[in-house]
Amino acid sequence: MEKNNIVKAINKNVRTSPRKLALVCNFIRGKKADIALRDLEFTRKKIAQDVSKTVKSAISNAENNYQYDIDNLFVKEAFVGKSLVMKRYRPRAKGRASPIKKPFSRITIILEEKKDKKTKAGK
Repeated sequence: MEKNNIVKAINKNVRTSPRKLALVCNFIRGKKADIALRDLEFTRKKIAQDVSKTVKSAISNAENNYQYDIDNLFVKEAFVGKSLVMKRYRPRAKGRASPIKKPFSRITIILEEKKDKKTKAGK
């Protein structure tokens, strides 16, 4: 049986707009998992905590469900999708009301295990 080498974690209904979240996801794409977590810790965006939580969940999935080595994991894909939108109304002048949209997002983190090719180990 051949391993697939990819692990996924999805965080649904994150309370921020997809546009703001995409900035953070683009920042960690392609990095090793431990380096991505370190970078998210020092990112000055509030939403980086939720992205970090999702990356940790993907790492835990890889370790517990598939017995992958944590040191060989890297972020293959990190993307954002739209989720539901809360609609609220704010009173305005002359008895009018204007709509306010509060969007939610969905984070998907896909990790992959890279195999180190150790050839000529004896030399």
